[in-house]
Amino acid sequence: MKVLIVEDNKELSSGIADYLTGEKYICEPAYDFETATEKLSLFSYDCILVDIMLPDGNGLELLKQIRQENIRSGILIISAKDALDDKVKGLDEGADDYVIKPFHMSELHARLRAIYRRKQLEGPSSQVVFNEIELNTDTIEASVNNQPLDVTRKEFDLLLYFIVNKNRVLSKQAIAAHLWGDYTDNLSNFDFVYQHVKNLRKKISVAEGTDYIETVYGLGYKFNTSKQ
Repeated sequence: MKVLIVEDNKELSSGIADYLTGEKYICEPAYDFETATEKLSLFSYDCILVDIMLPDGNGLELLKQIRQENIRSGILIISAKDALDDKVKGLDEGADDYVIKPFHMSELHARLRAIYRRKQLEGPSSQVVFNEIELNTDTIEASVNNQPLDVTRKEFDLLLYFIVNKNRVLSKQAIAAHLWGDYTDNLSNFDFVYQHVKNLRKKISVAEGTDYIETVYGLGYKFNTSKQ
């Protein structure tokens, strides 16, 4: 999962990022309204953590902008204990949930995962199933035809990204940014994406699964559900 942390307290932001990185998330910080707006215009995120009080703006205005631009990211408000009105306004503006400071990182993680399941996986279950392919987002395990698939964490995340975005053309740049973070935007080539896709396709084929992943020359890749 790729997360944007909009929080001006750098110590708290760093603590959140360290914890979520330990859970294999990709985290990007934004310490003010302007930086958050810029990142949202350039990159996509699975979830956004938003502090209401920012040094150069209000998190509620950021929520309005996210809604107006039809950004599909899940949104978790980081709220002060006495800011009930802001929490209510935030939920009205399209936030999915909120967490009150101070909070335990495990609670934050649980709420993020719940939001991701509802928004991206269209339900509360940790099981993602497409035909013969099954993924468990809790245990990070994959199987094809009920046989365990020996995949790395990046390959698991890549397969999940394809299934969530099935039938959409995904550029190598978009895949790289989703799995490795926004710093990949300045890379001259994305050959490492090709290698990960190649390895994943080979493992699925060895397990006698259908090769749904097709190359769209000059553009990227697509998880084609019409293949049988």
